[in-house]
Amino acid sequence: MRGDVPAHAKTTAKTAEPAGDVTPFLDRVRGTNISETTLLATDYLNHFNEIVMLIEMVPEMPEMLDEAREWRPKSYVAHFAGSASPLHTLAIELYPHVPAKYRVPFETTIGQLEGVIDRTLRNAENALAKNDMRALRDRIGVALDPMRRLVDIAAGIIHGAHKALSQDEIDSLIGT
Repeated sequence: MRGDVPAHAKTTAKTAEPAGDVTPFLDRVRGTNISETTLLATDYLNHFNEIVMLIEMVPEMPEMLDEAREWRPKSYVAHFAGSASPLHTLAIELYPHVPAKYRVPFETTIGQLEGVIDRTLRNAENALAKNDMRALRDRIGVALDPMRRLVDIAAGIIHGAHKALSQDEIDSLIGT
């Protein structure tokens, strides 16, 4: 993300405001990992679980920071566009129809998660540049819980919750 437009923002500008009725799509999503309530798929969170796992390894294996730096956020649609999932086309097709009461907090949460990841990577880079391994462990340790919590919140939204954290709640999680 560093300096780029957040990935989640790239999708919202082009999505039509959905009517909020998922009924026309129920037959198509029944029995899949796409929620009948929200029309969102949990597979998208694998993209974030990957970077969280990489960041977890950095204190013990600082060389993993190079791999973590290569990670880039992907919008929901971009993730599925590059996916081999048999449901990738359906996930992309349904995204504009995700009811706003889910889409808005989902995109807010993804944006917050991208921000925490970006800040964590920058803090890790700074600590390593100073060869301060204690600061590296501390900064990553402080950031992992908020990252995991945000992934959990996004998963909850995918399954039908519709509340994101406020920026104040995010800041209190990471101690800023």
